[in-house]
Amino acid sequence: MPIITDPLFWALAIPAFLVSGISKGGFASGGGNLAVPLMALAIPAPQAAGIALPVLCAMDIAGLRAWWGRWSRRELLAVLPGGLAGIALGTAAFGTMGDRAVKLMVGAIALVFLARSLWQARPGRAAPPASAPNRAKGGFWGAVSGFTSTIAHAGGPPLAVYLYPLRLDRGALAATTVVFFGVMNYVKLVPYYFLGQLSAGNLLTSLLLLPLAPVGVRLGVWLAGRMSDVVFYRIIYVMLGMSGTKLVWDGLGL
Repeated sequence: MPIITDPLFWALAIPAFLVSGISKGGFASGGGNLAVPLMALAIPAPQAAGIALPVLCAMDIAGLRAWWGRWSRRELLAVLPGGLAGIALGTAAFGTMGDRAVKLMVGAIALVFLARSLWQARPGRAAPPASAPNRAKGGFWGAVSGFTSTIAHAGGPPLAVYLYPLRLDRGALAATTVVFFGVMNYVKLVPYYFLGQLSAGNLLTSLLLLPLAPVGVRLGVWLAGRMSDVVFYRIIYVMLGMSGTKLVWDGLGL
């Protein structure tokens, strides 16, 4: 059959995309890094990235509807040019890497994000002062984000390195992030097609996962104003830690 029938894949993919949708809705933005690491435990990492992309594109539309007009034009002009350059670099790398190499990189990205998040959340850490906008920094971190987004749809952490210290209000941060990754994801459709990741089987699997997109985004918008994201992040961290460790282990051939 052209679609994936492995029950393990579906057991991992469904919660992963719900969490990704919640993140796209503006709640616990780090959750968007979970889909590919989890799915890559059951299928090749490049295939997981290919299946994820159409669903993420649908989530971007739902996210734009939820946060329309609240983005920061100044910060988008800072990060988007670098992001497009990062996609070009990521495409070149993606096309030359085997499954084990991609798994190693996906796992490493997940563990680096986890380590950074835990370090920032350590007890007693004083909140740093707000940073001033800087187009050069925005371009650099946008490029890093575009690169990791192309490899594993994990561009959130690098973008956060630039955007979070600016202390944008929650709506502007969510909207700016949604627009940035909306542009990134739709541009990535072109190289993913030529890399063979938008095959009929992958697209049919994406189609079955597509209903999770609006459900997850609406949950994220609803949760953003109603509860703390502390518990949600703890769940994400556990899942990222387990999947990232397993992928690094497999990528190293241990």
